[in-house]
Amino acid sequence: MFKNILIPIILLFLSSCGYEAIHSKKNSINYDFSINKLTFVGDRKVNIKLKEMLNYYTLSEKDKNFTLKITSDTKKVILAKDIAGDPTSFKFTIKINVEIIMNNNSRDEFNIIESFNYNNISNKFSLDQYERQIISNLAESAALKLTYKISSIK
Repeated sequence: MFKNILIPIILLFLSSCGYEAIHSKKNSINYDFSINKLTFVGDRKVNIKLKEMLNYYTLSEKDKNFTLKITSDTKKVILAKDIAGDPTSFKFTIKINVEIIMNNNSRDEFNIIESFNYNNISNKFSLDQYERQIISNLAESAALKLTYKISSIK
C-alpha cells in the first residue's frame, strides 16, 4: 500500500523539477545568431565534434551572422612515470583558436583551452577508447563555451 502511494508522489515531484534542455527551441532565443561559413584547420576528431555541435547554427538564418575560422590543436603530455619508466598519468589538452568575422567585416579572435588529467590503463585498447571519449568531451565543452562567447557578441 505504501509503495503504491510513494511511486506516484515521487513521479509527481520529479516531473515538475523544471528541467529544460540547454539547446531547446525555447532557449534558442538566447543564442540568436547564425553561422554563414565554418572553416576548420587542425585535429580532425576535434573538428568533427565542433562541426556537429555548431551545425544547428548553420542551418538557421538570423540577424547576427558570423563566419568562423577554427584552428584546433591537441596535445598529450606524460605527467608521471613509474620506476620502470612507463607512464602512469597523462594530461590531454585541446587548444582552439577561433577567428570570428562579423557582418560588417570586423574581426574578433580568442582561444579556448580545455584540459583533462587521467591515469594510464594497462589495456591499450581501453586506453585508446578512453582517450577518444576525452577528446569528444573536451571538444563538446569547448563548443558550448564558443556558442556562449558568440552569443554575447554585440
